[in-house]
Amino acid sequence: MTWTQANMRTDVTDAAVEGGLSPDVEARFARTDLGAERIGVSYQSLAPGVRQSFGHRHGQDEEVYVVVAGSGRVKVDNDLVLLDEWDAIRVAPETMRCFEAGEKGMTFLAFGMHTDDDVELHPGWWAEDD
Repeated sequence: MTWTQANMRTDVTDAAVEGGLSPDVEARFARTDLGAERIGVSYQSLAPGVRQSFGHRHGQDEEVYVVVAGSGRVKVDNDLVLLDEWDAIRVAPETMRCFEAGEKGMTFLAFGMHTDDDVELHPGWWAEDD
């Protein structure tokens, strides 16, 4: 088949439930549901004031994040970047990142190439005092 379709909210499993992060976090990774071989896409939503519990980086894959609702900020290595609705930010490989929702929450889409076993997770990477 030359195309596939999946609804990000109803067809794709919320990985945050399995990871014990729900209901404050919703994370739906659609690469497998779409049958994509080289690209990944995810839908992620953070409740108001919630910061992701880990930072992460990739060895080879760059990613683009697009805020589709709400606002917040992202820590990218040592920089704090404010994000508003429809802002897009590209993050290069080997760059740490972690997101935090503002007072109305934040929902964003993430797009990137997919390389197996290319993610490195760092629980608690963003210190509470930042």
